[in-house]
Amino acid sequence: MNIKKHIPNIITLGNLLCGTIAAIYAVRGDFYTTAILVGIGIVFDFFDGFVARLLQVQGEFGKQLDSLADMVTSGVVPGIVMVQYMLNSSHYNDLGISSWDAALDMGLNIDNWFTYEAIGLLLTLFAGYRLAKFNIDERQSDSFIGLPTPAMNLFVLSLPLISEYTSNQIIQDIIHHKYVLIVITILLSILMVSEVKLFSLKFKDYSFKNNSIKYIYLLLSLLLLVVLKFIAIPIVILLYVAMSMVKNMKKEAVN
Repeated sequence: MNIKKHIPNIITLGNLLCGTIAAIYAVRGDFYTTAILVGIGIVFDFFDGFVARLLQVQGEFGKQLDSLADMVTSGVVPGIVMVQYMLNSSHYNDLGISSWDAALDMGLNIDNWFTYEAIGLLLTLFAGYRLAKFNIDERQSDSFIGLPTPAMNLFVLSLPLISEYTSNQIIQDIIHHKYVLIVITILLSILMVSEVKLFSLKFKDYSFKNNSIKYIYLLLSLLLLVVLKFIAIPIVILLYVAMSMVKNMKKEAVN
């Protein structure tokens, strides 16, 4: 039995395990624990491919398993989080209730509240579509076409963290507004399946000449995270899309 070829798959299963547990905490409305578990899962997601290339054991099985794990960690989980966050941002605030569990404890019927909040599940559906498309799209070896699901996931999970750890009332009002959340959901869903070409953060070499946009992006992202903390996360994701589009326009202009 060749143990070496199974090492990346074990790492991928670590991603799946983190995503499964994160889904449980997301249903409970514990966004902080959800974010930690998803963060660990995304780290596993990065390193399974890295280890597979390092050990030269890439294969179709690992590719499919990776997408299945991503579907849970970066597909099911952000959909649940968005639904929960939309619920917390609408009915609960109006009633002075801070969580779904509190509503249940008060004996309130929330079954009929599941209206526009269901839009949050578009993230799960479009993530599944994107992952299936990614598996058969041979154009995405050196770059991404459409927003990667982990990036969408981080954007969504940043919203409840910003809400929890930011006291700025203007920001609070914006990220709790139901129409803002609907627009965010639809925009992220469209970006995942769009034909927008986004640069990959994988390095074939470490020269600045060949990786200038990656180094600039990483430096700007680090500065934003240090200064703005959780608020920086959605900005960093949007910056990634914007810089990729600028790069594409420059390339088209040259050609």
